[in-house]
Amino acid sequence: MRDTLGLIRKSLKGLRNSEKKVAKCVLSDPEAVVRSSITELAEKAGTSEPTVLRFCRRLGLGGYMELRLSLARSLPSSDYIFENVREKDSIAEIAGKILNAHREAITHTLSRINLDDLEAAASELGQARRIEFYGQGGSAIVARDAHHKFFRLGIPCIAHDDPHMQVMSAALLGPGDVVVSISHTGSTKDIIESVQVARKTGATIIGVLGSENSPLSKICDIALSVCSREAALRLAPMTSRLAQIAVLDVLFVAVAMRDFGATRDRLDKVKMALVGKRY
Repeated sequence: MRDTLGLIRKSLKGLRNSEKKVAKCVLSDPEAVVRSSITELAEKAGTSEPTVLRFCRRLGLGGYMELRLSLARSLPSSDYIFENVREKDSIAEIAGKILNAHREAITHTLSRINLDDLEAAASELGQARRIEFYGQGGSAIVARDAHHKFFRLGIPCIAHDDPHMQVMSAALLGPGDVVVSISHTGSTKDIIESVQVARKTGATIIGVLGSENSPLSKICDIALSVCSREAALRLAPMTSRLAQIAVLDVLFVAVAMRDFGATRDRLDKVKMALVGKRY
């Protein structure tokens, strides 16, 4: 197993001053780095994101995610698959830990989410000419779930999880259109690139993110952050995914209630259309 912390200590003398700042932050609290975005580490170290990337490459790593993975493997908790779940836990213990983590994420999100931002997001979605939901990996599931709900309101919308489709579709948007970008890390290159294209067209960008301070949050008009303790390095995010779905459910209901009569009529039409699909 690679001793990442040992490698950093050995490399200190050969690093630039700005890179040494990053190294000292990592050495002082490696567990925090495992849970942090590249933006958060850069700000804590008083440097820039490119400096963090150069530091990673000095260590022979491909990027920041590889640094986090290497650190996670070297920490005492590296035998965890998800948070504090251990290999010998019973099904009852696993269920308790996972479900309590989900409940905690929802509760923390409710207590910390900015209600003014939530209201602003609902307003933008309610008057949107078109809504596009972007997500990749685990976030693609959240994007599809949001599309499954919002199209019933009569607003033209779609979910894209393919980066090529995202960027091509983004290029065709304009003022009055809304992009909802969903990302646990807020650092996915393809998502950020698609959002940047959409911004240039004049579309409004709403982010549903797992980190309050991430590269994606900086280019969103409205950034909604969910709260989750998970590092989600070995598995796809779980607790944050549920919190993201919950936030989008809030937005869906808020938009639906703005014109309750029209919403009720549309939902009734959908239900009637499904009658023949059931025994």
